[in-house]
Amino acid sequence: METSLHGVRILDLTHVQAGPSATQLLAWLGAEVIKVEPPQGDITRHHLRHADGIDSLYFSMLNCNKQSVVIDLKQAEGVALLLRLAERCDVLVENFAPGVMDRLGLGWETLHAAQPGLIVGSIKGFGDTGPYKDLKAYDNIAQAMGGAMSVTGTADGTPTVSGAQIGDSGTGLHLAIGLLAALHQRTRTGLGQRVECAMMDAVMNLGRIKWRDHQRLAHGQDGSPPGSVGDLPRAGHHSGGALPGNTVRCSPEGPNDYLYIVLQDDTWEPLARFLGGEALARDLRFATPAARHRNQDELWSCIESVTRRHTKTEMFEALTRLGVACGPVLGTGELAGNEHVRQRGMYVPIDDARRGPWATVGMPIRLSGSKVDIVRAPYLGEHTDTVLHGLAELDDAAIQALRERRVIS
Repeated sequence: METSLHGVRILDLTHVQAGPSATQLLAWLGAEVIKVEPPQGDITRHHLRHADGIDSLYFSMLNCNKQSVVIDLKQAEGVALLLRLAERCDVLVENFAPGVMDRLGLGWETLHAAQPGLIVGSIKGFGDTGPYKDLKAYDNIAQAMGGAMSVTGTADGTPTVSGAQIGDSGTGLHLAIGLLAALHQRTRTGLGQRVECAMMDAVMNLGRIKWRDHQRLAHGQDGSPPGSVGDLPRAGHHSGGALPGNTVRCSPEGPNDYLYIVLQDDTWEPLARFLGGEALARDLRFATPAARHRNQDELWSCIESVTRRHTKTEMFEALTRLGVACGPVLGTGELAGNEHVRQRGMYVPIDDARRGPWATVGMPIRLSGSKVDIVRAPYLGEHTDTVLHGLAELDDAAIQALRERRVIS
């Protein structure tokens, strides 16, 4: 089957998570992704390994469907070799610390002059401008400085990091979108461009609805202009939307024995009758949407008094039959064996001669006319010779000479 990005070649200089998540997604859309690594490899190959002599799952789950080429970019010959490869690629992606690409002699101006059609994707913690531009960032720092932590958690608790990597993989998704747009524009102009994504910016974008609430709070307090009042408070599990939503505890009250319920107006009466009969359905404290919003603490306590006597699965099945929007809190162990997840191909078994069988999270985007099977991440330098033969057009003697000078491995 034809793939969406067939014929697109990407030179991937990224490491850790934000960049690799973008290039892996593009590989799953059909691009040829050549991962260029230093002699010691992407640092995450060695992070949190559960056995000696194998790459970590951290690395393996972010670098499927790629080729690995080892080039020492600290040597001038290595930089020259990379530029030779870049001349035959459509996209180059990097997420080095600020200033590294320029110090290597691979800044945007150099790359654009050498290959005007090349698109360069760049992820930085805080972008190229502003007082934070030279600072280092990690996922949790981006969540902290992008506002996500301040609105996550309970009102009386501490700011909380999201378990989903919105600062890293969230930024990778933004970069992938930008690269696809640049590729499309190049079909009209013939020119490449630089696509820059900052982790802090991406976190702010993913928290867009909280900025809606920030401005609503400003107007609701004293009618002052948007953004002129203090910080939006944390709201725990309350939905914060037009409809009340919250988690309720279920039996046997383990760490994930919860159900999340959203109270749509048209399902309140069936839900109320199921939980508490006609008396609850006619209870004036909850009779209207406004009353339910106003009396949410009492409302959720009333609902939880019933759900705590049943498992989350029992309540999920019962309430969905009534048309109530709800979902159980599913842990990773539950999801790994979940039939829906299996049928959707979202937990994919991987064959790996060195590691043995393992599994990765699948491709969340479905295209009816493009399909790429997920294959294992590459071993360090596995494709060095193949790429240098085919793409750089070097013969065996030239490759051996580079290896002897430790430019490649």
